[in-house]
Amino acid sequence: MTLVAGIDSSTQSCKVVLVDADSGAVVATGRADHPDGTEVDPRAWWDALQQAGDGLLERAAAVAVGGQQHGMVVLDDAGEVVRPALLWNDTRSAGAARDLTAELGGPAAWAEAVGLVPVASFTVTKLRWLARHEPDNAARVEQVMLPHDYLSWQLAGRPNEAVTDRGDASGTGYWSAATNEYRPDLLELGFGRTIGVPRVAAPAEVTGSTASGAAIAPGTGDNMGAALGLTLEPGDVVVSLGTSGTAFAVSEAPVADRTGTVAGFADATGRHLPLVATLNAARVLTAAATLLGTDLAGLDRLALEADSGAGGLVLLPYLDGERTPDLPDATGSLVNLTRAAMTPRNLARAAVEGMLCGLADGVDALAAQGVSVRRVLLIGGAAKSAAVRAVAAEVFGTPVVVPAPGEYVALGAARQAAWALSGAATPPAWPLDVETTVDAGAGTGVREAYAAARQRLHG
Repeated sequence: MTLVAGIDSSTQSCKVVLVDADSGAVVATGRADHPDGTEVDPRAWWDALQQAGDGLLERAAAVAVGGQQHGMVVLDDAGEVVRPALLWNDTRSAGAARDLTAELGGPAAWAEAVGLVPVASFTVTKLRWLARHEPDNAARVEQVMLPHDYLSWQLAGRPNEAVTDRGDASGTGYWSAATNEYRPDLLELGFGRTIGVPRVAAPAEVTGSTASGAAIAPGTGDNMGAALGLTLEPGDVVVSLGTSGTAFAVSEAPVADRTGTVAGFADATGRHLPLVATLNAARVLTAAATLLGTDLAGLDRLALEADSGAGGLVLLPYLDGERTPDLPDATGSLVNLTRAAMTPRNLARAAVEGMLCGLADGVDALAAQGVSVRRVLLIGGAAKSAAVRAVAAEVFGTPVVVPAPGEYVALGAARQAAWALSGAATPPAWPLDVETTVDAGAGTGVREAYAAARQRLHG
């Protein structure tokens, strides 16, 4: 049996899966936590990877890393970390995003150039923030990487050349998925000067080897890794409910949404991965459970006891600001409070509906860009909730497929590693294990109430 390893270095933890390269069956797993916060020393990720992969990576013939997108890892001329990495959910560069958008000539110019419009999540805005707010640190920077690039570089023994892939590079703001090229002019616009960037490898290229002799595949961003792990086909739209929320699908053609709602990312296979992201997802439910003095299981029970529409209550769940819509300084709002509606079960239901309505708007935005929506694949920690599954079928208006619980980002990285090891033209055909399918529900006005509340408060 040939084994490959896939790594998911997410915001919260590092997961490693050891997988049979032929069947995709998971043989063993490991896990280690990451520090909390929106800025983290990248060396903590490397420590966590070594801990999670102990006894696993040595058994693999090939390995790949799937990592959280957008994080700014800056190194000096000796390859040492200059400052803690600013993560995707750090919103301090919101002002830089607005400035950069204006400086290039507006949202349409950015969408045409690189398939996305700057928001605080993207790497180019974090580089602008660094240049403006920490000039001494900025002066030391010689190289910028993304989190998965940094870990792949460490696995390869810190070679002279760092490597990335199309998927993760497409979330920087200075690489174009349409032309498959860096835009040094946009990197210089963001940072004020040219600095080193990783080489963009081919999707199944072997880019190096580990100390134990395992081949290293290019790796990719976490959403691209999940797409690989879920073996997406046209018509499949993934809605991922983790720390952040995402809605994405594979596409043969690049997307350039001048509104900035849809980011025109690349995927990890040579195609494209149009994506909508929200800052607020599963933690909305955790916060609501805490407010109600219960746990997630209790919140689930309460939400299922309430009627659709939560008695009129609408939660705009912008608890950590928001990326889509672009409201980095927003806070959450509970709308339409009445004595009759103010019950624990209605609040629980409103939390579930509000979280999902934000993602349903994202699915609509994908459809507006020509993406086929035949069914929704629901993944992430919150997908375990019976209330979330029931409300999702109602809110999305399509069949909702819930794959069996799994580390799909790590599985996608493992599938990429197996692909690179095989030298084949396409990734291995691993099966997707489906836990349940929920038929599309009838519309009940939940989406309309959410849209009206958002329009009234935020325009």
